[in-house]
Amino acid sequence: MTAPKERRAPSGSGGKSSVAGDSTVTQDYLKVVWAACEWGGAGASVTGLAKRMEVAPSTASENVARLVEEGLLVHEPYKAVTLSEEGRRRAMGMIRRHRILETYLVTRLGFGWDEVHAEAEELEHAVSERLLERLDAVLGHPTRDPHGDPIPTADGRLIVPDLVGLETLPVGSDGVVGRIQDDAETLRRLERAGIGLDSRVRIRDRGTVAPAVEGGSRRRATVIALLDDDASHGAAPSGAPEAVIPDGSLWLLA
Repeated sequence: MTAPKERRAPSGSGGKSSVAGDSTVTQDYLKVVWAACEWGGAGASVTGLAKRMEVAPSTASENVARLVEEGLLVHEPYKAVTLSEEGRRRAMGMIRRHRILETYLVTRLGFGWDEVHAEAEELEHAVSERLLERLDAVLGHPTRDPHGDPIPTADGRLIVPDLVGLETLPVGSDGVVGRIQDDAETLRRLERAGIGLDSRVRIRDRGTVAPAVEGGSRRRATVIALLDDDASHGAAPSGAPEAVIPDGSLWLLA
């Protein structure tokens, strides 16, 4: 298993992530573009932003133009929308808020990992920096949230684990769960099977699951089984809990 990589925020302003003074709309746009880039993506399209923000494409285009003018986004015609250095710094501040809040809600308040995203979305715009740092300290300065997403530090560092997509490995492979897409149905499937972060699992089979939207086609999926710590590399134990996970929803530590 390789050591996780460390990324830093761009230089300037001491590397400190700050979101003070940003409007809720600005914060949300920066977060969505961050999500489109975080795991190697090229960025977000204006159409994709409009869909994610639930606004008309013309409204999304106007907001992108405003944030480009403010120096937070970068957008050239017919290319993806990406973050500027300052935009990245502020986006990291919002991501830090969101993931610390999710972690606190799950570990201290007993929320399910499939229900905290919406709660954190509401709270992240209101929590003060002082309260956020207190929560971080109480939690012991966690480096990842309940779904395995890395939590940026206050000074802009991000510890990113080396991961491999479940669907890229052959049937019979074993691995340790390192990250799970924040999708409520996927999280509930895993919970029913007793599978969480750091669980050892074995790929049992390939299959399909129901479409994500009505009228869509069935999605390719992988069947995984929970392994005991002393499980051998032979056949998975009979009766081991299983979950059917859509492709692109779960990653194992490399």
